[in-house]
Amino acid sequence: MQFGIITLILVIVTVLISMAAFRDPALTNKLILWPRRMDRPEEYYRLLTSGFIHADGTHLFFNMFTLFFIGSAVEQYFSLLSNGLLYLLLYLLGIVAASLPSFFRHRHNSYFRSLGASGGVAAVLFSMVYFAPWSGIYIFFIRMPSIVFAVLYLVYSMYMSRRGGDYINHDAHFWGAVFGFLFTLVISPDHGSFFIHQIMQPAWNQ
Repeated sequence: MQFGIITLILVIVTVLISMAAFRDPALTNKLILWPRRMDRPEEYYRLLTSGFIHADGTHLFFNMFTLFFIGSAVEQYFSLLSNGLLYLLLYLLGIVAASLPSFFRHRHNSYFRSLGASGGVAAVLFSMVYFAPWSGIYIFFIRMPSIVFAVLYLVYSMYMSRRGGDYINHDAHFWGAVFGFLFTLVISPDHGSFFIHQIMQPAWNQ
């Protein structure tokens, strides 16, 4: 598998900023999504910067591991489709789109804060679902088609968002995923015909 240069740069930048924030709580507070503090436009940058910091090394590793392997494949699709800059836009706007619902939902909650690249990673993952719905994804050593994983992922995110109590921003996962799929649908020249054609022809061994 070829790795994409944009994906590699995103991983490196995110790792460097996250590691700097691990050592500097003031930097974390400056970059984190903190809706109650975002009462003026000058603070709206947090919608994006929160995607470049993480809670701990494990949080960072799993997000960047997924981004590197899934993102490299998606970047190749975008390079064939148009150019890599649209892939970069997918990732960055995915972070923002995933942050917006939490911003509006918790804008009066002084205690709510959110961080992590999950929104952008979910956008990339669901772009992959558009391009290759029957490609295999391994979850805890269990292989399943990406379209099956997509359905389970959305259902789980909706359920956990309503349940709450685990301090994970499942809304960001859900809306990042939805954004990633819709973004790819819009910029694809056939606007969904290729995806529908693939869905109608299951290929479980891809």
